[in-house]
Amino acid sequence: MNTTRIISIAALIVSIVLAVLLYKSIFNSIDEAERIEKIESKVINKLMMIRDAQKAYQAVNGQYTSDWDKLLNFVDSGQFYITSRIEHIITLEYGADSVYVEIDTLGTKLVKDSIFSPMKYPKFDLATLAYSPVDGTKKFGMWADKIDKSGVSVDVVEVWNTVPANPSRKESNEARTRKPLRFGSRTNITTSGNWE
Repeated sequence: MNTTRIISIAALIVSIVLAVLLYKSIFNSIDEAERIEKIESKVINKLMMIRDAQKAYQAVNGQYTSDWDKLLNFVDSGQFYITSRIEHIITLEYGADSVYVEIDTLGTKLVKDSIFSPMKYPKFDLATLAYSPVDGTKKFGMWADKIDKSGVSVDVVEVWNTVPANPSRKESNEARTRKPLRFGSRTNITTSGNWE
């Protein structure tokens, strides 16, 4: 065998090995991206459930909560009042209108039945609501308080995933969309999520 042929065969073998390594690298990164997307989809679904629970808690109790036990007990046994509201408008002699509202309580409905119905959340499990689906053992972080906005005290809430599936999601990131998945804010009146 001449030297040119040996070099050609060696170059062919090296190129095949490099092609296989490149293929495996690309395939592994695609698999990892799909795995992260599936887990983050589950995290977002849980955060939407928690947001619904927090909104209901705030509607009934007048404030959000940062206590998981209070929130879970509320979801398990809390109730909404079903009311009927009738507005009466009376025109006064001098042309102005007077309005009075009549509110009648018709009954109650369980939070679990109205917000977490099987139609909306078919896989709802109260026992796992507080835990991140990334590992199933760490709870979501939850903060609630009142802040001052233009001289008015308002309720705010923030809930975030404490164990991100995507290693590039860090609290130190400047962009809110690159931080761990969350909804709400400590400084603004919002319950929107950073995935929206």
